Amino acid sequence: MMRIGLFLLTNFAVLILAGFTLSLLGVDHYLQQNGDLNLTSLLIFCAVFGFGGSFVSLFLSKFIAKKTTGTQIIESPRTADEQWLVSTVKQLSQQAGIKTPEIGIFPAQQANAFATGWNKNASLVAVSQGLLQRFDRDEVKAVLAHEIGHVANGDMVTLSLLQGVINTFVMFFARIIGHTVDRVIFKTERGHGIGFYIVTFVTEMILALLASMIVFAFSRYREYRADAAGAQLAGRGAMIRALQRLQAEVQAGVESPMPDSMKAFGISGGYKQKLGKLFASHPPLDARIAALSRGQ
Repeated sequence: MMRIGLFLLTNFAVLILAGFTLSLLGVDHYLQQNGDLNLTSLLIFCAVFGFGGSFVSLFLSKFIAKKTTGTQIIESPRTADEQWLVSTVKQLSQQAGIKTPEIGIFPAQQANAFATGWNKNASLVAVSQGLLQRFDRDEVKAVLAHEIGHVANGDMVTLSLLQGVINTFVMFFARIIGHTVDRVIFKTERGHGIGFYIVTFVTEMILALLASMIVFAFSRYREYRADAAGAQLAGRGAMIRALQRLQAEVQAGVESPMPDSMKAFGISGGYKQKLGKLFASHPPLDARIAALSRGQ
C-alpha cells in the first residue's frame, strides 16, 4: 500500500507542477485550428511532463528511498558499528569534496547499499544490515566509497536529465505517430479520435522500452566510474575484495530484494543474460572486477 501511495503522490505532484508550468508558458493545447499539430507547443508540452516527472522523482528520491527500503537514519550513533559508519562516511565525503550525506541502515540480510538525493550536498547513503554484519570493515568502507563516488560524480542528477530528455522525445514522437495514424487511417478530421489515443499509448510503450536501453547503458557506465572512485577513496584492493564478496553472495543465491525503483542506485543489481543484458542496471561483477584489476 505504501508503494502505491508514493506512486500516486509522485504522479499527483507531476500533474500539479506540469499544469502550473504550462499555464505560465501559455501552452494549453498543441492542436492548431485546422487540426494540424503545433510542433513547438507539442515539444514544450512533452518537455514539461518529461522533465517534470524526472525531476519530481529526483527531489522526492530520499523520502521515497527511506520509505520503500525502511532505512533508519543514524541521528546519534548508539553502537560502535554506527559510530564507525558515521566517521567513515564523513572521512570519505571530505576526501571526495562533498558535504556529509545523511547516513542510514536498512533492514535486509542481503548485502547491498545505495546512494540517492537531488544534489551532491543533500544526499543519502545507506547500507544493509547484512552487509555490515558479514563484510569486514575495509570491504564496507569500499562499498561506502563506491556510493560516495556516485554522489560526487553527480550521477543522480545526470540520470534524471537523461531520463527527462528520453521522456520528452518518447512522448513527442509517440504523439506525432498517433496523430498521423488518426488522420490517415481513422480519418479523424477535427480533434483526436480513439485511434490517436490507442496508437499513442502503444507507441509510447514501444519507444520507452527501446529508449530505456540508453538509460541502462548509462547506469552500467556509471557503475564503472563509481568503482573507480571507490578504489581511489578506499583502495583498489579493498574495492576488488568487496566486489568479490558480493559475487560470492550472488553465486550463493543471496541477492538483495531492493525495490525496482532503487535497483539502479544499489551497489549490486541483477544482470540478465543475452538480450536481457541490455536492460540490466549493473555490469556483471566479473567485468567490474576485471576493469579494476586493469586499473580502469
